Amino acid sequence: MRYPEHILKLIQSLKKLPGVGHKSAERFAFQLISWNANQLQEFAQVIEQTPYKLTSCTVCGCLIDTKACPYCDLSQRNSDLLCVLAQPRDLFAIEETREYHGLYHILGGLLSPIMGKGPEQLSIDKLKSRLKTLKTKELVVALDSTLEGDATALYLKNELQSFSLTISRLAFGLPMGSSLDYVDGGTLARAFTARNQY
Repeated sequence: MRYPEHILKLIQSLKKLPGVGHKSAERFAFQLISWNANQLQEFAQVIEQTPYKLTSCTVCGCLIDTKACPYCDLSQRNSDLLCVLAQPRDLFAIEETREYHGLYHILGGLLSPIMGKGPEQLSIDKLKSRLKTLKTKELVVALDSTLEGDATALYLKNELQSFSLTISRLAFGLPMGSSLDYVDGGTLARAFTARNQY
């Protein structure tokens, strides 16, 4: 038996979300169908207003809903530190720790020739311009520990050698509270490489 046309359209739309396969999209679609008209209108309104309520900072690339970017405010942030991230959502994870008080720069992705992402698709030139005007002492590369993340980090290191600053990368290793026998070999190898003096 075939679903009504509108349910099929709803399922197809939901499948565009990352990590949502056909079965999950079906579940979400039928959940939405069970909502009353007011709930659906409110949900639709939030989605419809998204491009008008959120914007990217023209300087750092962070997502903001105000005219002035709080992450570029030099009176509140330490300009000695500049943290390079792939995506805006990574910033919120770092801010949640309350450990970092420097500036940010969003690249807009990672180098990935397969996905057609080369250096010209990332905001590397803008990063270089910012480093020329800011008095940054340390550049913190906070990119994923993946093939693309490692390639991007290496590319940045080579591209920014002419700048007089320290380039560091987030340490990778053992998660808090983990037992060694449950840690995979790659993570354990990283932990040995990034070990600190005790």
